[in-house]
Amino acid sequence: MFVLEEDDMPTLAIAKLRNVNMGPEIAEYLERIDATLTPFEGKFVVHGGRYERLEGDWDGDLIAIEFPDRAHARAWYDSPAYREILPLRTRNSDGEVVLIDTVDAEHRATDVLR
Repeated sequence: MFVLEEDDMPTLAIAKLRNVNMGPEIAEYLERIDATLTPFEGKFVVHGGRYERLEGDWDGDLIAIEFPDRAHARAWYDSPAYREILPLRTRNSDGEVVLIDTVDAEHRATDVLR
């Protein structure tokens, strides 16, 4: 198990997926992904769902998985269990995936100016 540093912030694995082929491989991916998250304390916070477009173009689905910190998120993505199922998704969808740290509750927009 990982030891958290006091200043570690939760990290999100964010994916924007398009052109998802909802066939047998995606079904298998969905059936197996939860088990890959458990050892790294990952949990879905957004998984597609209804949205209201307010600006710009938007196509596809947004997925966000929260981890306690970047070390957990990276370890999950690099884990043998996840790497085994990853091709099931990449062969059947287009998209981007990033890891991004969250901010603390006191964060203000002007903090990025420092």
